Amino acid sequence: QGKPPCHHYYSVNGFHMKPDCISGACNTDLREIVFVIQSQSNSFHMSWAERQRADLLQQTQSLTQTPPPVLLLHSLTDNEGDWSILPLLPYLSSLFGKNSSWLVFLEEETNVKVTKLLQALRKFDRRKEWFLGKPLHDEESTIIHHYAFAENPSIFKYPDFSAAWALSIPLLDRLANKVRDDPLKSDFTIDLKHEVALYIWENGQGPRLTAVPELCTEPEHSPTAQHCATTLRRPAPLCGEPVKKEDIFVAVKTCKKFHSERVPVVKKTWEREASLLEYYSDHTDPSIPTIDLGVPNTERGHCGKTFAILERYISDAVPKTSWLLVVDDDTLISLPRLQMLLSCYNPSEPVCLGERYGYGLGQGGYSYITGGGGMVFSRAAVVRLLASDCKCYRDDAPDDMVLGMCLNALGLPVTHSSLFHQARPEDYSRDFLAHQVPISFHKHWNIDPVAVFNRWLKDESMSTSTHGLNKSTKEEL
Repeated sequence: QGKPPCHHYYSVNGFHMKPDCISGACNTDLREIVFVIQSQSNSFHMSWAERQRADLLQQTQSLTQTPPPVLLLHSLTDNEGDWSILPLLPYLSSLFGKNSSWLVFLEEETNVKVTKLLQALRKFDRRKEWFLGKPLHDEESTIIHHYAFAENPSIFKYPDFSAAWALSIPLLDRLANKVRDDPLKSDFTIDLKHEVALYIWENGQGPRLTAVPELCTEPEHSPTAQHCATTLRRPAPLCGEPVKKEDIFVAVKTCKKFHSERVPVVKKTWEREASLLEYYSDHTDPSIPTIDLGVPNTERGHCGKTFAILERYISDAVPKTSWLLVVDDDTLISLPRLQMLLSCYNPSEPVCLGERYGYGLGQGGYSYITGGGGMVFSRAAVVRLLASDCKCYRDDAPDDMVLGMCLNALGLPVTHSSLFHQARPEDYSRDFLAHQVPISFHKHWNIDPVAVFNRWLKDESMSTSTHGLNKSTKEEL
């Protein structure tokens, strides 16, 4: 009907396929798709990403003689902040703006059926600006999104990165020019998928996210995933025997005013799953018991206290373990799930694990593990940190950010896991949490924390049932 003819044929399972021409644009050749795996530089994550790349290239062998580019995000440049995507757009545009049609981003657990993905992309005119993905939305305005769209939070859609997401090259090129001409100003990178969508939307001047039903987060072998071009590989990571509880030392930061308010929640929920646990406070209370590290309590920051914990961890005062977990007294965490996750990591490497945030990444800043969701360190990481000159500039400096600066100066990577959460379950999209087995949440604000723990973090295998604690605190720190 007046559309230009298509010249590319593909052989799929012995059948010759001729792609349909849609919207006046001849169809995308597989070689015009650039795959970007959002990989990390920790050895476990690198091996996952390499496996994923090999799988993609193996699938494409029967479709085209020239394989498409499959990039590993962590290895593209020397910029540690590449994980935040936006600073990388000019680089990707300069490399692929001329000969490509689509940039497709994948997380490490995203499983791709290349032929179905190709068919899904062919529904869109590659000459236009497209931002494609599986939409998420907020049920209520949330602190992690800076209370954006407070009057109607569900109106704004942002992509679930686990399902893959895509930019057409015309959109990539325009965004790259925008980044070049107008340097990124955001101080903090907190929830990347939301912040990328906001940047692309550009206060209504840019494209909104377009939903693609073929981009899915169902498990790989689910019967409901027949139509899906992407699925998820795993329910939860387990790379061998779970790490023994005796090999994780747990440090809980508290202070006198929360001894009667928050510590009882820890004791009613997850404390019993810890083999080695100490409470660190500004006041010695034998009934808990707490340990006074000689650092005065600060209203915020807690850097002095955290560095004192690190020093104590490598001293003879506590049993020697491979892993240190540092949490707040209002952190809710599943230690059995953490034991499973840690089976994937080598404690002889300097591992710093948790929910990754960024500060000033557009201007050469640094990444850090946000403290409320729990910060996990291998002994090797703690030894390296304390052997450096890095220290708190004040006792009330933000401990997680100071640690991030230290790690950045040492060239040690921060390892991200989306299973740790700095906020409460209600602060995250319901659809995002639906395909997770979360490890932690944070804050007791306006919730019953024991009920939250029982719903989200307690497994059937866990011991004695816990009883609800009706008292909730409105304290936000």
